[in-house]
Amino acid sequence: MKLPVAELHIHLEGSLEPETIFALAAKNGITLPYQSLAELRAQYEFSNLQSFLDLFYANMAVLRTSEDFHEITRAYLQRAHDSGVRHVELFFDPQAHLERGLTLSEVISGIRSGLDEARQRWGITHKLIACFWRHAPAASAMEILQLIVSEQHAIDGIGLDSSELGFPPELFTEVFTYARENGLHLVAHAGEEGPADYIRQALDLLRVERVDHGIRCLEDPELVTRLVNERMPLTVCPFSNVRLRAVETLADHPLPRMLEAGLKVSIHSDDPAYFGGYMDANISAITEQFHLTATQLATLARNSFEGSFLNAEEKAALVAEVDAWLKLQSELNPS
Repeated sequence: MKLPVAELHIHLEGSLEPETIFALAAKNGITLPYQSLAELRAQYEFSNLQSFLDLFYANMAVLRTSEDFHEITRAYLQRAHDSGVRHVELFFDPQAHLERGLTLSEVISGIRSGLDEARQRWGITHKLIACFWRHAPAASAMEILQLIVSEQHAIDGIGLDSSELGFPPELFTEVFTYARENGLHLVAHAGEEGPADYIRQALDLLRVERVDHGIRCLEDPELVTRLVNERMPLTVCPFSNVRLRAVETLADHPLPRMLEAGLKVSIHSDDPAYFGGYMDANISAITEQFHLTATQLATLARNSFEGSFLNAEEKAALVAEVDAWLKLQSELNPS
């Protein structure tokens, strides 16, 4: 029995596997700058966040139709199901697709149909979150958000992603205020490459309900105390942090210190096709590296469900699945 979890930090476009990139390029008549899968995979060595983003955005060019978005959503959710994911809150980047000439309807309807199929096939519940580029002007985000609201597209929240350094959360205060006034949930990437102060800005100015990454909070003890007291969810992505050089090796990852501090941490895969694995691979790696107990893993899983945007009844049902998993582990491995 897989540990049941919620995946709250997953970029749909980051699940675009090399084989799918080639298949969609052939389908849509696109000439890639790579001659083979091996040549493409050779690009997956990153020195920092920006070196990843350059490849990440270039590969999106193969996504041209609503059916393409359905296919990659379904493919990700198949892997998520195999990893034990019971609920997903999926990110997508509308700006990346609108600037290539697609419409919001084409993108969102394709993703939603994939999410709906996964719910019918595997019982995976979902929310959909539109993430805005922090390297683009806030006016661009506001224009698209207003379009999403006026056209009543089916999204559940907004986020903030892309290049962190030099683009503090405060730039997007008005965007997040508008989203909140229109009943949308709020999350933001903060404190991966950016300083701990970016986390504080996300809390105070954007008024987020969840912080994506947040690993640099440990540089500010006062902030850690606040995050613990407010039980603010932090969606940590171990493989991503290593591959993007936020930490040098998995052994250097601050996860054990975050757990010891009482932070509400959960584990996620971020951009799994680029960083080396989906949810189960991330969990297996940290379990082995830090010798996590079943009780610690259950805490991480409970945190993922409690940090979701499900209602209280839905959360309780999924937390009960975690409790059943933990009971089974104790029966299989009595001390």
